[in-house]
Amino acid sequence: MAGARRYVPGDRLASIDWYASARESMVKDDDIFIVRQYYTETAPRLVLVVDRRPSLALYPPELPWLSKPAAIREATAAIVTAARAAGAYTGYLDFARRDANGEALPRWIAPRRQSVRAIAQIREGFTAPESSLELAMDYLLGLPSDVPAGTFVFAVSDYLQPIPDAIWARAHAQRWDLVPVIVQDPVWEQSFPEIGGIVLPVSDPATGKRSSLRLSAREARSRRDANRARLEGLVARFRRLGFDPVVLGTSDPVKIDTEFITWARRRRLRRRRAR
Repeated sequence: MAGARRYVPGDRLASIDWYASARESMVKDDDIFIVRQYYTETAPRLVLVVDRRPSLALYPPELPWLSKPAAIREATAAIVTAARAAGAYTGYLDFARRDANGEALPRWIAPRRQSVRAIAQIREGFTAPESSLELAMDYLLGLPSDVPAGTFVFAVSDYLQPIPDAIWARAHAQRWDLVPVIVQDPVWEQSFPEIGGIVLPVSDPATGKRSSLRLSAREARSRRDANRARLEGLVARFRRLGFDPVVLGTSDPVKIDTEFITWARRRRLRRRRAR
């Protein structure tokens, strides 16, 4: 045993110390339940949350832009490999599954050492709703036993769908070590190309509906400035909330590893300065 604490919803009933609970209840004159904590439960924990909205399915590998599915796959592999090397319990969550009525369902793999193989096999499904990350945070907040304070939560998304600050504030209050992983195409999302006067075919990633788009040179410049400001503002916003994001604009595994190594070095340096 590493210690004991009060029961919270989600704890396993088998972990309740009935003798200590009875003694504490008698002293406090109330029904109080005490659960045991073991050293094996204090191993590093990591949960990988993947946003699988339709926009994360862009772009097909044959196009000369970022393939987000490939980037997600390589980022997942890098995170899981590092977690395995650290002996961490690793979990996974997305909302790409649907029931018979079309309602989004969680695909949840609880943090365990043996979960790595099941996580590595996840490929399909970019059908999550627009509120995918909000649903994921709410779901994790309801699992205090599986996702206790101190858990690393890597949240992978393009973050093009705005998320209320209240969601991140709740995650911060839970004392998770939240790491936003921002996956955006460097041409169309982190910036914007010079396409003034050119008619482009575009399609809606959710419905597949096709249409044509024509922007003036001025409109293209305005879109580029807005996209750059959006990314800069997103990174600044996360840092104000106490999170250090990782920005990915590539599916190259070596470059992705480099981004995570840079993040880890930045994190260590910040902690040394805080001492």
